[in-house]
Amino acid sequence: MAEILRENPGFEFFMECWADHPALRIVIKKLLAKFGQWGIAIVDGMLVEWND
Repeated sequence: MAEILRENPGFEFFMECWADHPALRIVIKKLLAKFGQWGIAIVDGMLVEWND
């Protein structure tokens, strides 16, 4: 859904999904790779927010 809208659903939303189910991690990884401008990265298996 976020890919279609190209809107950032938010860090908290990703954190909930990340902890919810391992299969969602694959989707989140792909979204974050495609939309780096959202300012969320995966570091050592954890989601982190970063600012420019």
